[in-house]
Formats: sequence, C-alpha cells, structure tokens
Amino acid sequence: MSTIPIIVKHQGKKYNVDLDPSSTGEVLRMQLYSLTGVEPERQTVLIKGGRLKDDTDMAKLAASTKPNQVFLMSGSSSEKGMMVAPTEKPKFLEDMTEAELAQSEGATPAGLQNLGNTCYLNSTLQVLKSMPEMQQLLTSYKDTPGGGNLQNLAQYGLGGLGSSGDLVGSLRDLYKQMGETQEGFPPMMLLNALRTAYPQFAQKSRTGQGYAQQDAEEAWSQIIHQIRDRLKMEGDTSGAASLGFVENYMEGSFETSLAPPEAAAEMEEVKHSSESFLKLNCHIDQSINHLSEGLKAGLTEQIEKRSETLGSDALYTKTSKISRLPKYLTVHFVRFFWRKDVQKKAKIMRKVVFPEELDVSEYCTDDLRKRLVPVRDKVRDVRKDEQDMERARKRQKIAHKQEEDRKHDAAMAAEAAPIAKLRDAKEKKDKKEEPRGGDLDVYKTDAEYEAEKEATLKQARKDLVAAIDPELAADDGANKSGLYELRGVIAHQGASADSGHYTSFVKKEGKLVDDPKAPGGKRKEEDGKWWWFNDEKVSEVEWERINQLAGGGEFASALILLYRAIDLPSKEDVE
Repeated sequence: MSTIPIIVKHQGKKYNVDLDPSSTGEVLRMQLYSLTGVEPERQTVLIKGGRLKDDTDMAKLAASTKPNQVFLMSGSSSEKGMMVAPTEKPKFLEDMTEAELAQSEGATPAGLQNLGNTCYLNSTLQVLKSMPEMQQLLTSYKDTPGGGNLQNLAQYGLGGLGSSGDLVGSLRDLYKQMGETQEGFPPMMLLNALRTAYPQFAQKSRTGQGYAQQDAEEAWSQIIHQIRDRLKMEGDTSGAASLGFVENYMEGSFETSLAPPEAAAEMEEVKHSSESFLKLNCHIDQSINHLSEGLKAGLTEQIEKRSETLGSDALYTKTSKISRLPKYLTVHFVRFFWRKDVQKKAKIMRKVVFPEELDVSEYCTDDLRKRLVPVRDKVRDVRKDEQDMERARKRQKIAHKQEEDRKHDAAMAAEAAPIAKLRDAKEKKDKKEEPRGGDLDVYKTDAEYEAEKEATLKQARKDLVAAIDPELAADDGANKSGLYELRGVIAHQGASADSGHYTSFVKKEGKLVDDPKAPGGKRKEEDGKWWWFNDEKVSEVEWERINQLAGGGEFASALILLYRAIDLPSKEDVE
C-alpha cells in the first residue's frame, strides 16, 4: 500500500509527512521528533479514536485518512531533547590513528605478549591497570635520579632502559604504550626491571630451555611493594614519609590480639597491637566452601612462640579485626603450598565460591562496624526503593493497558450492538464499587512517574550521605560502607604454581551517557560484561564466566580478587 501525504500542525507550523500504512506508530513519532524536536514520549498527536501511540495500527489509521488531512500535535521538547549542531566535527573510524582508535570509548584494550612463561606477569599487570587512580598518578611520576634522559626514552616506551631498574617508571611507560594500541604489546622493559629488582623471576626452567613459570601472587606483591615505595600522591614531595597511592587506596589496618595458650591464660595477658595489611587471605581446607568462610579462617591463626611462663614453646592464638578498609581490597586465595615429597608447590583444587558484591563489615572492629553498617543499610534501602518503584510502575502500566484495551473493545462493541452500551455502563458501575490497589488508582505519565521517582530517590540519597561517618568521609581512600564490588580476577589453571597457565578478567568500565539529573550531566552506564585477558588475546565475557572461577578440578580457579568500594553519592550530588 502506498504512503498517504498528511499535514501535522504543531505550534502554528505545518509539517508535511508521509503516512506509511506498513510502518508503526513509533516510526511516525520519530519522524515528528526529527521535524519538531519534541521527543516521542512528550508528543500528543490526535487521531481518530484517541492519540497516536507506538503500537497504533497504521493500516487502520491509513484506511480512515484522506490525503492532506490535518492532524493536530501538542507538546514541547525538553532541554535534553533539543537537537543542536555538534560542537566537534565527527571523525570517522577510517580517519583515526591507531592511538585514537585505542582511546575511543568501548575500544578493546591491548593484550600483552607472552615472552616465555610470562602469563603470570601479564595477568597481574592487566588487573593492576584497572585502578584509574594509579593510572592518573603514574602519568606524573618522575623516574629516580641518575637515569639519564628518561623523558625522551619514555615517549617510545623505553624509559626502563635508563631508569636503573626503576620498575615503576617501566610500569608507567608500559601502560602508556598499551593505551595507544589494540594489538598485543611485549612488556619487555617491565619484565627486565622486575628481574633486575627481584632475581627470582629470572629463574631458568628445569629443562634449561627459557624461564620458569612463576607465582602471580608473588609478582603482584613485589610490584605493589615497588609502587608503595615510589608512587606518592600528587603534590607530595617529602620523601618516604609522604602518603602514597598504596597507603591511601590499597592499605588497610588491623587491630590484633595475641592470646596465650590455655595453660598460661591466668598468668599472661592478652597483648593488643595494630598493624597494616595489603591483602586479606582466604584460607582453604575441607570445611571451606565460600569466600566468607575462608576470610574468617584467615583472620585467626596459631603462632608458635616461646612462653616465658611455661618455659617452652607454645601455641598462641592471634585474632585480627579490620580497623580501616581501603578503597581497593585485595583478596588472596591461599591455594598453593609446598610439598616436601615432590619438592614443589602443589595446589588446593577445592571449589570456593566468591560473590560479585562483598560485605566485609562482619570482619571489622566494633567501632568501625558501627560506622559502616548505617551506610550499608541505607545503600540497600535505596536499592530496594528503586526496585519497588520499578515493579509498581510495571504493574501500573499493565493495569492501565488492560483498562485501555477494555475501553477500546467496549467502544467497538457499542458501535455494533446498542445493548453493549448498557453492559458497559453496568461494568463501569460495578468497577467503581470495587476496591482498587493503592499505586494503581491514578495512572501517571512517564514524566510524572520519573519526577516522583527522582524526588523520592533524591531524599533517600540525602539520607545516605548524612549517614556517612565524618571521619570516614574525610578519608578519600577508605571504604565508607563496608560493601565492595568485584573489579578484577587473576585465575590459574593447572595443578601447581610451577606449571599451568594464568589469565585475568577485568570488569568493563561503564560508558558515559547523558543524564541531566547526574552531576555534570553525565553518568556511567555499565553493561555487566568483562574483559578476558589471555596474554595477547582479549575477548568479552559475561559474569557467568567469572562465576566459574570458583574452581574445582583442574578448571581455572581464582587466585587473586580485586574488589573496589561501591560508589556513594557526595554532598554535591544531592544538593
């Protein structure tokens, strides 16, 4: 069927439009959007029988429409819906440089080439790279003195050549190069710096061919140690005493107690102390099935030391509780142990489940827990309110559509049989007498619903911000709710640390989308997917793939988890 020319009149202007019987109401509303700038959800177009909707039967509408018939449209565009010319000239993919392609939103990140049993290092580097605060600090990091003309070398990714083994300088150069390509990149300079600083990573394989496989957890710990010593917060120049990236964002604190053995309990006091930590250990035995159980086991340990009271060595019980939670929490599955009979590291293959969101408040001191729990509970309240409102809205839309369909069917029946009018009147009378659900009584437009939802959630977010402890709020590198979301995983496949294969997984950063209600008019929207780094091969996977890393058998199992504190609104966000 051919199109029918119609005229749509809006705010005194007339627009010529072709009505396509084979199309949909949604398509016509988008046509009008392109002509008038009024978003489809804000349009009211009067047609026979009511208003134009996305699911309007266009064939029926065309059958009752005459050529050049005038339709009236009302509605105005919102500020966000106004179409304006782009401020920057669009750039096509074929015109972009390799670096521009690599830095474009949604681009596949660069992998790392395996230089001979270096998968342990490649996996470690990819997860470390997922911390944007560290990336930012690295850009302004200056190499240690005596390294020669390092800035000239650094622009080619070769700063490590003259940095006298400056591993952090090599890390900076490597990440810069990785940010300018989507190809697999060889981390040669970083590897050389690591082997210079820690010769254990230069160990040859037993066959004498190439280098031996190494433990990713050891590489992680040594690189973090270097970053801790050298990478200071921006503006800090006072040397080793300056607050660094690791101290601020990755280091937590314990309050510990050392209890004497039962035989000496009456004569020796429990000793209390404080100490820092860079990771939580998840101990694994036959009773451990979940990360929470392994963490709890890791916070209690038996220490053999001499008891002056007993005059011999005895077992003391050390119990640790967290007194400061960092923004980034490293969790280590203690899967490897030394087997004397075969003289090598063996692996505990047991399946241990870990969550995408981790609540660690139960492992904290009473004082810290009192500060965290109100915020954690408010976070959960906000999430529940949002889910409840979404469900109520869906129920209301369904009920409204059913009511509209009923009215439409009744109207069609009334045209065919006058007696249907009497039946319809009776149904209406009966319906008025029936009690109705609270949130389904009054139907709200999308705009009304969004306004009501935003007002409710804004107040909830204000209450959430007010619940944050002032001392925690002043510590920008601390977790303020006790809740963490998983951002990175280093996994190992194989039966021992001396063999097998390491890969890593990093959660994709959200894309920036327009949102006039968000701070700065932009917010991040995540799709829940992850990058899987298998040396130079990089692919996209769903959460189900990460969930499989709980282990069991020789399937790949998680060795290191990197959690990040959940995002919380600030005072500026809710004002």
